Amino acid sequence: MVENLTPKKIVEELDKFIIGQEKAKKAVAIALRNRFRRQLLPPELRDEVLPKNILMIGPTGVGKTEIARRLARLVNAPFVKVEASKFTEVGYVGRDVESIIRDLTEVSMNMVKQEHTQRVQEKARQMAEERILDILLPQPRYSADSNEAEERIRYKDTREKLRKQLRDGLLNERYIEIDLKEKIMPFGVISNVAMEEIEINLKEMLGSFLPEKVKRKKVKISEALQLFTQEEANKLIDMEKVTKEAIERAEQTGIVFIDEIDKIASRGSSHGPDVSREGVQRDLLPIVEGSTVTTKYGPVKTDHILFIAAGAFHVAKPSDLIPELQGRFPIRVELSSLGKEEFIKILTEPDNALIKQYIALLGTENVKLQFTDDGISEIAEVAQYVNEKTENIGARRLHTVMEKLLEDISFNASELKGQRIIIDAKFVQEKLSEITKSEDLSRYIL
Repeated sequence: MVENLTPKKIVEELDKFIIGQEKAKKAVAIALRNRFRRQLLPPELRDEVLPKNILMIGPTGVGKTEIARRLARLVNAPFVKVEASKFTEVGYVGRDVESIIRDLTEVSMNMVKQEHTQRVQEKARQMAEERILDILLPQPRYSADSNEAEERIRYKDTREKLRKQLRDGLLNERYIEIDLKEKIMPFGVISNVAMEEIEINLKEMLGSFLPEKVKRKKVKISEALQLFTQEEANKLIDMEKVTKEAIERAEQTGIVFIDEIDKIASRGSSHGPDVSREGVQRDLLPIVEGSTVTTKYGPVKTDHILFIAAGAFHVAKPSDLIPELQGRFPIRVELSSLGKEEFIKILTEPDNALIKQYIALLGTENVKLQFTDDGISEIAEVAQYVNEKTENIGARRLHTVMEKLLEDISFNASELKGQRIIIDAKFVQEKLSEITKSEDLSRYIL
């Protein structure tokens, strides 16, 4: 429950997946808790309390995106990540900044629809079963001279036997013919890829106003059961209620993560690319300040959406952003670079630690990996060394190092069944020494 998520508890949950960066975790934990506190205020005061947006400053691969993503998952909040640099050429080839909110609303819609579908899943499956049984065993017509009572009992018994076989999966591979309904566009088929998306959106918006076409199809019973269950679930869901709830969730709990915001910071020039960068900042400003964006599901207010911006700020500084946008990100946290000690923890401690992932992956082929302490230390040292000698991409370097280290084992896994492979310092050095010695090889391979 959200009310049980105190800032301390939120940080504890984030600690399960993200190593270090205590200041950033603390900042997002407070921001999240303030959202819950706001809901408890009187209505007249609630609307006045705006979210305290956060600016994360730090190099790539140190956990900025992961903190925001995990935060959203923690409270089941709609979340979108966008790169500010994608909006640099708005009006030419870039995207309209309002598409951020449309994407967030789409995510919220999918979340809420899935939840509502889950609630009616059992009933929908029962209705789907009945439809399949009707196809397998149609209702008989009783003649005047037949014993109708006996016929009904026999029919009911046969139907229940079929139902049991259906539920036990014994009929899964059998084929049946079913009728599927689909909405059709009255003005023909649209072949252009860009126009296909417009067609899909129009179908969703027009919904019940579009004519339906019945298509007969031969499918396996297992597939028919899924298709019918989905159809029945859609009938049971109140889409008006889903839409209202989705918009409210996007408005009240939505989180937008704007990455690479330093790429749109202007550096004093009044012409050229800086004009475009400042233009994007001014386009973003109304959304971050609070405005209403039109989506295909209805108007969405952005006043209480939490915005988390992030950037490395190697060249530009936060003060290079326009003052109005700076003022909308009052909480600023600096994330520290990661070194060998952090890499060792990242490899071993989180619930989704890389080493745990590789042990599990190769375990599916009955290959037992065993990482020694000195082996893990050597992997961390290689990652730190390559980061120092080439581009520093933080913890992402561990992924490339691990892939290269275990490449041969992954390739030959089917031939290594039942074997235990020890990954110690010597193994790591043998596999990676040639690459780490050559800066050119490190640059292109790791």
